[in-house]
Amino acid sequence: MDVLKVFDEKLSSYCPTIFVETQLDTPIEIAGEEAKSIKMSFCYADDKTVQVVGFGECADCKESNIKTIHAFQGLRVTINCRNGNGAINTRGEGKLDKDGKFEVLLPKEMVKDGKLKEDCFAQLHSASAAPCPTHNGIEASKIVFTNSENNEKQTLKPVENLKFSTTLCTSAFLWPFFKFPPFPKFPPFPLYKQPYLPPIPTIKKPPLPPIPTYTKPPLPPIPPLLKKPFPEIPIFKKTLFPPSLTHP
Repeated sequence: MDVLKVFDEKLSSYCPTIFVETQLDTPIEIAGEEAKSIKMSFCYADDKTVQVVGFGECADCKESNIKTIHAFQGLRVTINCRNGNGAINTRGEGKLDKDGKFEVLLPKEMVKDGKLKEDCFAQLHSASAAPCPTHNGIEASKIVFTNSENNEKQTLKPVENLKFSTTLCTSAFLWPFFKFPPFPKFPPFPLYKQPYLPPIPTIKKPPLPPIPTYTKPPLPPIPPLLKKPFPEIPIFKKTLFPPSLTHP
């Protein structure tokens, strides 16, 4: 094996065959299984590691008084891609660290000419492996290229941080919920039967006395009017001549 000159020494799990050449420049093809015996695998020199880097963001930790380190515990991220036929496949998986950061490696054949062959989206999963609902819509979790350039890595990221609610995306710190001890078993309650009540007797009220009819008493007789006799008017006769007065 010391006469072989290797093209590239990058380790990769996506190389189906390995090409080496001898000192005589004669290409020899070695199968992948044979490559395990020399404990090496090789890729083309222009291949780069494709990774998705992003952050999770707790939307209600401040209101619920929950520490973010507890909200991120046990959460995982999968990169789901839709091919030309409309089928959705999971291309990678990673977990969130204590700061909410995640890194997911993707197959190198997903990228061609600096573009993704498929539409990929980041999906957050709770500690119980249940998918968490998207907080800002599915377009916010779409995978796009970053502006950073690296000769060894091609870095992608979601359009926005993966926001989630602790009530809908439970972490390992909050799940499973605290199991309270079961209630003690009490003896069965005696079946209480309401005593039979005798029928209520019907009370017959006596008939009411007849309403008396009020008749006004007759008025007393009117006393007769007494007419007072008027005295006779005296008639004075006027003398014709006054009496003569004679002096003695």
